Order: sequence, then structure tokens, then C-alpha cells
Amino acid sequence: MLPLTDRQVQLMGTTIDTSIYHANPQPILDQVEELLHLYNHRFSANDDTSELMAINQAAGKKAVSVHPQLFDLIALGKKHSLAPGSHLNIAIGPLIQTWRIGFADAKVPSQEEIEAQLDLIDPKQIILDEKNLSVFLAKTGMKIDLGALAKGYIADRIVEFLKKQGVPAGLINLGGNVLTFGPAYHNPDQNWRIGIQNPKLPRGNHLAILKIRDQSVVTSGIYERTFTYQGKIYHHIFDSQTGYPVDCQTASLTIVSKQSVDGEIWTTRLFGKSAQEILTEISREADLATLVVTKDNQVLASSNLPIVKN
Repeated sequence: MLPLTDRQVQLMGTTIDTSIYHANPQPILDQVEELLHLYNHRFSANDDTSELMAINQAAGKKAVSVHPQLFDLIALGKKHSLAPGSHLNIAIGPLIQTWRIGFADAKVPSQEEIEAQLDLIDPKQIILDEKNLSVFLAKTGMKIDLGALAKGYIADRIVEFLKKQGVPAGLINLGGNVLTFGPAYHNPDQNWRIGIQNPKLPRGNHLAILKIRDQSVVTSGIYERTFTYQGKIYHHIFDSQTGYPVDCQTASLTIVSKQSVDGEIWTTRLFGKSAQEILTEISREADLATLVVTKDNQVLASSNLPIVKN
């Protein structure tokens, strides 16, 4: 059996693990690391020199022609941002940069500051030109933030690359966003085992384990990045209507999908809805499964979720 070789890098504000079965893995993992740095530079909303930031810096001034991958991801994000009832909003950058949750300078903004940003987070004001692959933000001060879908998109591209290199199977984990391909040769049933974090306990405590192959597991939770001010805990998932963190009963939401970017999109689209609304919407989507954990410790799963044990 081929050996399973791991490579870990710190990038995109998280730990990224790549594991592949291959007789000569190191040169391939070197190339994966190079690709990760390339994609980070392409999609980062926190690097002033990134390709995405060139769009944000030109807001209200001019359209910017971009790499086809960046254009495609923005177009996909805009589509899902404008879907009826969607909680995803890729124009939410000004709000994220005002709160800064997850950064050392996090704060609770004034109501006036929040209301000023609400005028800038309309995804309809992202103007796309398919012919020129250009993006124009119609208002000065607008900022696109692809944090809700870039890691999934990057995982999909990395797996595409690995398959082209002849890698028969592997896994990439971008800080809890997991994508698998091919068989897990080390397991008797050749399915990968992915643990779902218990949102009430320290990292590494699982409330369920999923068995998957050629699928992605993405989890969003209010426990991941928080900021405490005057005894109140604020999390990093925002409501575009209020400008504050989403107020809902969901503690974590997991989506199982074929493409990792779909898992990212749907966790964000649905976060903020009730558990029953989430289950109902997922039941209408082919090839998606879900696990919802509420703040009062209820665990609800779609009937097609591949749980192996609790």
C-alpha cells in the first residue's frame, strides 16, 4: 500500500493540512504549498497587496480586470448573496473591518459606525463585466470579503491539481474545512473519518464522526472566533440587516457536499435560520447533508448524513 504523507502549513489565518497517498509525495506537496500561497495572495481580504484588495482599493473609482479564478469566485459569491433569504453577503467587508473580530484590535463599534457601514454592504453594487473579466464596486468604501467561500474554492482547486498529478487519494483540511478524494486505504471500509467538533467543549472533542469519500465537510460555528466586551460574547458571523453578529439558536452548522465551496456557501447562506428551516432547505438540495447543533445542545441531522457513531 502507498504511504500516507502529511504536510502542514500556517496560512490564511489557520492551520492547513494536506495528506496524500503517493510513492514520491514531497515534490507534489511542495507544489501544493506554492499553490496555497498563490491562492492566499489572490483571494485575501487582509493583505493590502492581494489581487482582491486591488478591487477594494479601486471602489467607486474604476473597474479592475482580474484573474479568471477571482472573477468566477466573486460571480459565484454575488449569485448566492442575492439568493432569496440568503445570509451570505460577499460585500460585507466594511462591517468585518469595523468590528475586527478575530484580530487583536477587535472592538464593538458605535451604532453610528455600524449604520454607516450598512450603506456599503449591498452586493447589487458589485458590477461584473464577463467580457473583460472586470469587477467594479459602485460605492467608495465598499469591500468584498471572500472569507465565507474562498477556503472551499481553494480546497477544490488543490484537489483538482492533486488528481492531475496522479495522486489516487488524499485529504486537505483548511482549518476545519475538509475535502477528501479517493479511498482512505488505512481504514477497512476505505472511508475517511471526519470528526464534528462539540461547540461547548475544547477543540478535539467530537459529538459525531462522519464517514465520507469524495466529499467535503464544512462546519461554521459561533465558537470559532469570538470577542468579549463588558461581559458579552460577540462572534464573527454577521447579520447584514442589523450590522451585529447573527442572533440565532444555532451553535454550529455542518454541511456535507461534493464540492467544498458548496459546503462553505450553504453554511453561510443558512446560518441564522432555525434548525428546522435549515433541515427543510437542505432537503431540497441534491447531494447536500447537514448536522445542526443548537445552543441548548440539540443535535439535528438530515436523514442522509453519514454518521458512524455519536
